[in-house]
Amino acid sequence: MKWAFAVFAMVSLSKCLVQIPLEKGKRARVVLEEQGLWEEYRQKYPYNPMAKFDGSFAVGPESMTNDACLSYYGVISIGTPPQSFKVIFDTGSSNLWVPSIYCNSAACNNHAKFDPRGSSTYRQNGRPLSITYGTGSMTGILGYDTVTLFSILASSFCLSQTEAPFMQNMQADGIFGLAYPSLSLSSATPVFDNMMNGGLINLNLFSVYLSSNNQRGSAVTFGGVDTNHYSGSITWIPLSKELYCQITVDSVSGNGQAVACNDGCQAIVDTGTSMIVGPQSDIDNINAWLGASSQNGEYIVNCSNIGQMPDVTFNINGNQFTLPASAYVYQVQYSSCITGFGATGGNMWTLGDVFLKQYYSIYKRGQNMLGLAKAR
Repeated sequence: MKWAFAVFAMVSLSKCLVQIPLEKGKRARVVLEEQGLWEEYRQKYPYNPMAKFDGSFAVGPESMTNDACLSYYGVISIGTPPQSFKVIFDTGSSNLWVPSIYCNSAACNNHAKFDPRGSSTYRQNGRPLSITYGTGSMTGILGYDTVTLFSILASSFCLSQTEAPFMQNMQADGIFGLAYPSLSLSSATPVFDNMMNGGLINLNLFSVYLSSNNQRGSAVTFGGVDTNHYSGSITWIPLSKELYCQITVDSVSGNGQAVACNDGCQAIVDTGTSMIVGPQSDIDNINAWLGASSQNGEYIVNCSNIGQMPDVTFNINGNQFTLPASAYVYQVQYSSCITGFGATGGNMWTLGDVFLKQYYSIYKRGQNMLGLAKAR
């Protein structure tokens, strides 16, 4: 049987600001393309980016999907002595989980596993949990232990010991959820909320910087902002719902004309999604306007045309957030290029890494605000 643990750390440290470096690793898609397995993989595990935002997420099994283009991860430690894990810092979920020794699937065997026998501070809770993926599932039990973020030991994190097959080729071992507690599986208090509740950080916020090109330089900062990572002023946007980081987008435009979201729409700002995702009709409109052709659910453009392609602007709370073609187009297998705009069956938008590599994001939990500033 495959198991998952939720671990809760109990500590008190002096207030501080902590920055966790993020590595930009090789995307699972690239690994599979190099092995000649991508087409088989994408057909077997179709990309459903909104699966993790299913309505049952807050009250039932947690949903996730197979995003083969996620590439940013940081390192945390769990237990005493510490056991290290690479995790994706995800503003679209609330639990922290990693594989364990009780999981023997190919996905778990390809990653670091938590061994509760090797931790003197581990305590088992025994409460069962189930995390349902878009293409698989994970089951497990809850446990308790310490979580270390550099010098901070914070309470509450969820360790997963069952992983769906699509996780096998991802560089990260697990997920570090940063959304609101109401999303948390089995009522486990999220790590960041334990930081706030314990007074372990200077300010009740965290910020995320994703480098556009470099492998290094990306970071998650807890308790403050890093002025080296953005230029100009910060635009503050009220959250429209305190569950995910959900905001209202006024429209999406190009060359001064609305091309999508004409009457306003809702969007989730999500570091755990690689693309910008929206309703099928809106995404079709954007890609048609860009001159992209649809092939197997992706939107293909000529790589040599990137320099002539227009900007796409997201109008939010009276402000404009513009993406150049160099931000929303990227090269994939066989020297072809695709846009970073993907479709979903629902009405919700998701602003993932394609957007966040251009804008430094600040999650002000104390005031339920999102801050955006131009990334350096």
